[in-house]
Amino acid sequence: MAGPTEASDTQGIEGKGDKVNIAEKIDKLRKEKGALILAHNYQIAPIQDLADHRGDSLHLSMVAREAKNRFIVFCGVRFMAETASILNQKAKILLPVADAGCPMADMITAEQLVAFKAEYPGAKVVCYVNSSAAVKAESDVCCTSANAVKILSSFPKNETILFVPDQNLGTWAAKQAKRKVIVWPGYCPIHQWGFSFRNLEKIRAANPGYRLIAHPECDEDIVKEADAVLSTGQMMRFVEDNDRLIIATDATFVDYLKHIYPNKELVPLNRRARCSNMRKITLNEVLLALEEEQFEVRVPDDMASRAKLCLDRMLELSV
Repeated sequence: MAGPTEASDTQGIEGKGDKVNIAEKIDKLRKEKGALILAHNYQIAPIQDLADHRGDSLHLSMVAREAKNRFIVFCGVRFMAETASILNQKAKILLPVADAGCPMADMITAEQLVAFKAEYPGAKVVCYVNSSAAVKAESDVCCTSANAVKILSSFPKNETILFVPDQNLGTWAAKQAKRKVIVWPGYCPIHQWGFSFRNLEKIRAANPGYRLIAHPECDEDIVKEADAVLSTGQMMRFVEDNDRLIIATDATFVDYLKHIYPNKELVPLNRRARCSNMRKITLNEVLLALEEEQFEVRVPDDMASRAKLCLDRMLELSV
């Protein structure tokens, strides 16, 4: 299972001249084919710069659902492309790199979820969007890190809720919502193992007065130290109005924040904590996806219809 990997800030980024040329080719093909390019916040800056929309999973889910384009090129990982396919079955969803997966999503299967539900008859299931389409099809409602507290708060206080697959997000959101939640023991390797209290102490000592913002996928030792616990979309808005921050999430996202706010003082809690799957996608792969219309992600109709109920419920509750 992949943990934090060291990567330079230029990994997967073409030379300056090549970048311009490839970006121009992508833009030309995008217009010719009526394609929409979506980029998750953890993508490298050149990908985000050329995307039609960039953001966290909740924002991109909403964009995908409403899109009228023939093609959607989803620069992210497989569960995100599956979500787009479920919400918009008229579009052809292309994932630029076929094996861009998510270790957390792989930590629970539909069969394991069925067995989990059997242990707690009548319990409702909330699944994090970082899960497979098959798991979503077995769940009652989906959530993202941006709306997990709101989703849990929608249930009666005396109801037992099963939360899969992220134990850290589930535990944190349950405390905020004051709900009885039983979590599945899954996690994001980057957020679970990429940050330590010892390193936080060193970073704070080197940057006195800086505040810590942390993603709720982080281990509880980091979350309890945070001045604010935020999704990446919420972090983006927070950084607009704040400066001198230590940021506990994927360092590639911190790179992008520094790219668009070059005068702000932003420090990654661990510059080596980077999702290797997200970083598989480069401009070259985006261009190939458009040229060859390759690596389509399509969820089978029966599974998609069941998973869509779970996603639609989330979007209804997120309004």
